Amino acid sequence: MKVSDTIAALLAENRKFAPPQEFAAKAFFNDPSVYDRAAADPVAYWEEWARKLDWFEPWTKPLEWNPPFAKWFVGGKINACHNCVDRHVAAGAGAATAIVWEGEPGDVRSLTYEELQCEVARAANALKALGVGKGDRVCVYMPMVPELAITMLACARIGAAHSVVFGGFSAESLEERIQDAGAKVVVTADGGWRRGAIVPLKKAVDEALELGCPTVEKVLVLRRAGEPGTVTNGLATPEYDRGSWVEGRDVWWHDLVPGQSAQCPCEPMDSEDLLFILYTSGSTGKPKGIVHTTGGYLTGVSATFRYVFDIQPEDLYWCTADCGWITGHSYVVYGPLANRAHVLMYEGAPDTPDKDRFWRIIERHKATILYTAPTAIRAFMKWGTEYPERCDLSSLRLLGTVGEPINPEAWVWYHQHIGGGRCPIVDTWWQTETGQIMISPLPGLTETKPGSATRPLPGVSIGIYNDLGEDLYAEHIRRVQAGEATDSVGGYLVLTQPWPAMLRGIYGDPERFKRTYWSRFPGAYFTGDGAKVDEEGYVWLLGRVDDIMLVAGHNISTMEVESALVDHPAVAEAAVIGKAHELKGQAIAAFVILKAGYQGGPEIVDELKAHVAKKIGAIARPDDVIVCADLPKTRSGKIMRRLLRDVAEGRALGDTTTLADPNVVNALKDKYESAG
Repeated sequence: MKVSDTIAALLAENRKFAPPQEFAAKAFFNDPSVYDRAAADPVAYWEEWARKLDWFEPWTKPLEWNPPFAKWFVGGKINACHNCVDRHVAAGAGAATAIVWEGEPGDVRSLTYEELQCEVARAANALKALGVGKGDRVCVYMPMVPELAITMLACARIGAAHSVVFGGFSAESLEERIQDAGAKVVVTADGGWRRGAIVPLKKAVDEALELGCPTVEKVLVLRRAGEPGTVTNGLATPEYDRGSWVEGRDVWWHDLVPGQSAQCPCEPMDSEDLLFILYTSGSTGKPKGIVHTTGGYLTGVSATFRYVFDIQPEDLYWCTADCGWITGHSYVVYGPLANRAHVLMYEGAPDTPDKDRFWRIIERHKATILYTAPTAIRAFMKWGTEYPERCDLSSLRLLGTVGEPINPEAWVWYHQHIGGGRCPIVDTWWQTETGQIMISPLPGLTETKPGSATRPLPGVSIGIYNDLGEDLYAEHIRRVQAGEATDSVGGYLVLTQPWPAMLRGIYGDPERFKRTYWSRFPGAYFTGDGAKVDEEGYVWLLGRVDDIMLVAGHNISTMEVESALVDHPAVAEAAVIGKAHELKGQAIAAFVILKAGYQGGPEIVDELKAHVAKKIGAIARPDDVIVCADLPKTRSGKIMRRLLRDVAEGRALGDTTTLADPNVVNALKDKYESAG
């Protein structure tokens, strides 16, 4: 039996939420004809958005498409930093707030666009002083502080490509990324705050460079943590390993950057010049260096930020992602700043010093837009409503989710308890590789269903293919629009036309690029995700195809079993995996976290198994339900399901270096084995 024969899921969700009339009346997009206009000529549509940017030289051809290689705005000259900073200052908006930042200890900084321009120019001149020039690569390994965004923009300003590595990665992971990119300089910090402790970033850089990295000539170090005992906003820096200091290689930020000139011209870049490399996990274990270039990427992220978040001049926008991930690149730095948005940044954890930290930040700064991950929302559910109820969240007018499909009940909780029932939710689907949001509601236009990303954005063309490469989506949508009765269909999600922010390759490995993304269905980009489209034309993401379980000949999505579990009033979060079974092929094992006030035990386990069977069907009834205190997650909040499979199948645990807390998976292993 083929995957696509049974990938159409069994869960049904019929609740709908129309945009509030007042919101819709003022929204940037409230005319549905935009979809037809974009579909009629997608390239012309994206050209309209590109013209909203400043170009040093115009393009001569909007798109050169030789599958799988695309070039957008061929011949055009542009600079991403100029479009994010300088043009706003030149237009008279230098006094407008660019970034409001809060550190975990509670220290606050604010930068206007004019101040940001000066800081970026000084950092750019400092990089030049360290030998960085156009075409070089700079590795950035920093906490979530303004200097992280400043460094990214400084690289873009002088034509150097940045490779931002998330501060939760190990020294070994960092070394691998530095080596692959051939970075000339590493920019880091002595440490960053996380849950009241200091993450020793400089120490990790030292260890990475000891492993190799012969291309690295200099290390620029920001003093964020300071000496142990240093007081920041009333909190003393705890003891931490500050690493070593290598004379001639290591340079303090405060010794080099502030003395630089605040004048630094923006380097004219070809539209297809490299802007950044961002590494994402590979199935072979070797990370993939995803390549994004300048003109198309900036067009895609600036356009989608404008209309997905319906950004208004008075908004204070907060995306909780770290800049070490693509969400931080696209929707903390480049997309918002290209739109002259007011951006809120936060350094630390959502539960420090208490579980109301996010809500205190919103209340203090009067944030109007919140963009966060379903993983975080489920954690908030687990902690209870008392924490948001302590705070005034009335400033919020729009909510967003990113990173994975959101369970319908988590969506409804977010809508009710954070948005007060008044805020539209944009549930966005996209990837590191796509660079920009691809599927999402338009908040002033789209009637939403909890758990559905709704439909492709204007100018985006998707397909849902079966195993034969036949597109089920196009015919299904035709029937929906014609009013013909039709059941939901599911299969493999693909992208069928080029889009501006699409990846241009895997750094140094074009064959892997073609093999990974373009070989499954010739001419179409294979996302690796399963999806269904329901009887009304709404798109539902079902997670990675690798996370589809084959149970007695039936393919069942882990996301749907997890959603059924979270639908139970006792469950805050669930992770589901398929484990080897001699009769069924795979059996379902579920790991669940209960909400405060509920206790584990045989009764709740039986109840949860029955609840899944009732919601989906007996075929989806889990064989095992393990109640646990936590799940193995990366620092970005993603659940490491491969480690749960290791636990369930009794294998030695795989690599745990990227986990936020490696002890979690060991505790789970002990509990699973003791349960038999």
